[in-house]
Amino acid sequence: MGRFVVLGAGAVGQGTARELAGAGHTVQIVSRSGRGPRVEGVEAVAADAADVERLTGLAAGALAIVNALNPSSYTAWERDWPPLATSALTAAERTGAGLVTVSNLYAYGRVEGPMREDHPLRPAGRKGEIRAEMWQAALEAHHSGRVRATELRASDYTGPGVGAQSLLNSMVIAPTVKGRPVWLVMGRPDAPHTWTDVRDAARLAAALATDDRSWGHAWHVPSAAARTMQDVVDEVAGICGRAPKRVHGIPRGAVTALGAVVPLLRELRETRHQFERPFVLDSSHTEATFGLEPTPWEQTLKETVAYLSGTAA
Repeated sequence: MGRFVVLGAGAVGQGTARELAGAGHTVQIVSRSGRGPRVEGVEAVAADAADVERLTGLAAGALAIVNALNPSSYTAWERDWPPLATSALTAAERTGAGLVTVSNLYAYGRVEGPMREDHPLRPAGRKGEIRAEMWQAALEAHHSGRVRATELRASDYTGPGVGAQSLLNSMVIAPTVKGRPVWLVMGRPDAPHTWTDVRDAARLAAALATDDRSWGHAWHVPSAAARTMQDVVDEVAGICGRAPKRVHGIPRGAVTALGAVVPLLRELRETRHQFERPFVLDSSHTEATFGLEPTPWEQTLKETVAYLSGTAA
């Protein structure tokens, strides 16, 4: 058994801490707020992860650092991500801890067909470039022998325990649970899209941190078969005992125009291709290597509906 440091107290960070503690390890979960799951073996620590000296002290003696951070401002990634990523990588190098980075699919850009780990990184915008640069820096350090590094890549999150950070939960499932129509600020209702259960991301993060086969490679989080947003609305309506409603899309031009005055909508332009065409993740390599399977979609959806119903109440 060993000690691990998890950065970030969001759904993935807390889930990873639970997974590691459940396997008998001790965990320090680090966030500005000092939040963390109240389970045996997990200590919550209030600290700024961008403070490399503080982080190095916390990581001393740890087997691995899991970077599950998510900058609070989606519109300020270029300002907020580099110091956080640099701090985590530097602390890992100084202490000998492995570095597991929780990432996404932005760096692939526009792709044809299901995405595999060997797809080239061709970002479609600055956010994807930042993610690609983070991985390239960690991979270079790994190949030069300065650190052991790996990265997991998830599609858009869903599942219980995640709210506004999940586009599917906040804009599709929650309105349907309340009996309201769904209006999409981007994308087509009939475009197949992979959705990753946030708990599966946590399980993989814990597995990568404790398995030497992980180092030097990127891994896709086991995820259920792709579904369209209309599929999800139909299924949620069935769970709730209601007739399904048609999903409406706001015209692309209207959203683009609003982006001139709404910074968040402007930032979403980079990723809207992910919702306008098939966006499918192939996680078969991860599943075969580590013996992991995605949470069954029906379970994910029912438990997400129950979670969001409780939140609304």
